[in-house]
Amino acid sequence: MSTADPSPHSRLPAVDRVLGWPVVAALVQVHGRALVLDAVREELAAWRERPEGVNDEAIAAGVAERVKAILAPSQRPVLNLTGTVLHTNLGRAPLPPEAIEAMAAVGSGASNLEYDLDRGRRGDRDDHIESWLCRLTGGEAATVVNNNAAAVLLTLNSLALRREVVVSRGELIEIGGAFRLPDIMSRAGCRLREVGTTNRTHAADYAEAIGERTGLLLKAHTSNYRIEGFTAEVPMAELAALGRERNVPCVEDLGSGTLVDLSRFGLPHERTPAESLAAGADLVTFSGDKLLGGPQAGIIVGRADLVRRVRGNPMKRAMRCDRVTLAALEAVLRLYADPDAVARRVPAVRLLVRSAEDIGAQAHRLRPTVADWAGGSADVDVIPVQSQIGSGSLPVDLLPSFALRLAPRGSRSGRAPERLAKRLRRLPVPVIGRVSEGAVLLDMRCLEEEAAFMKAFGTVQPA
Repeated sequence: MSTADPSPHSRLPAVDRVLGWPVVAALVQVHGRALVLDAVREELAAWRERPEGVNDEAIAAGVAERVKAILAPSQRPVLNLTGTVLHTNLGRAPLPPEAIEAMAAVGSGASNLEYDLDRGRRGDRDDHIESWLCRLTGGEAATVVNNNAAAVLLTLNSLALRREVVVSRGELIEIGGAFRLPDIMSRAGCRLREVGTTNRTHAADYAEAIGERTGLLLKAHTSNYRIEGFTAEVPMAELAALGRERNVPCVEDLGSGTLVDLSRFGLPHERTPAESLAAGADLVTFSGDKLLGGPQAGIIVGRADLVRRVRGNPMKRAMRCDRVTLAALEAVLRLYADPDAVARRVPAVRLLVRSAEDIGAQAHRLRPTVADWAGGSADVDVIPVQSQIGSGSLPVDLLPSFALRLAPRGSRSGRAPERLAKRLRRLPVPVIGRVSEGAVLLDMRCLEEEAAFMKAFGTVQPA
């Protein structure tokens, strides 16, 4: 029989013993036995892989850290310093306080989501936003689903099931997340009828394509590209007139969808749903969480008879919005009652209209904070940059801005900027910038909370 000393790992405490330690027992009292038991088993399994001997205090601390990690929210606030205002990966439009308050008010208890308080009977959830959407767009009726991709899919399926949809080749869009218009038409049960060429489409192309099997004419916003040069497209007024003449509905997918003329704020003009409907479109679809500045939603406005057909589609229930989304959207729509105040009260628009001078001054104020955090690991200076709107809104239009440039010192490795960016992501409030030309750029356009920024950097020791 061997007389060698047993492995230190053979002296690992039993699971039940660890659960009885005061520190771990306190965790059980707060978080329940099942969750803490999983953390204990994982921690003991990790210790079996370590070369060092058993340390009871370290095991207890490890269990506490595992419990904390399990309970930590997966979705966390971050600072968007990428230079893309409506960043899809970072949640798109920031919501105004009025929307947050409205969500909390209806989310904490029962609400009249589908209940008519005057008549004391069942109501329709669209009632909460329809009057505002009609007021702001000029549509006869409106309905809302969970995003604009759903709005397009539902509209196609409702109006052109087993029929042809006529669309210009230059508008067969593909956007992020595998949204390709030809594929969406197929899933909607429609048949695509392409007309024109990539760069030029004429009214005669649409007219020639219309036949007995035509369900609708579709005009799609080229949300993430622009064709320039020798081009031609059919204006909505002309296309809508053709649709009325042939008794075929004309639908426009505006993609982003702003409710005000952005040129009044010094931004490039983007066609609004009101302009499209005034030009004759029968239905218009657009997003709630892009230029509109609200929650994720897909909005359909236009002719009342066509909206009724969309509402009557059995798939509508699978795509509907919940109470907190509708409450947030209604709150944002109310802000548009005063168009002159939109640039002040809607955060997404406010960030877009910030002046380069204001952003530059902020960058210079915050440079010492970042330089102290970087220590000797990076040089920090202020440079002019170009921001973009993002999420397919005005894709080629850029906004003058300023950024803090963090250039790594003393490293020839091409991975140095990536490592620096990773450190920024590990701050208490993760800071998300972009890597460009061997440096990390922190575009200040979307930074309104300077105190949160300085606190995030101040709680981490310099490199």
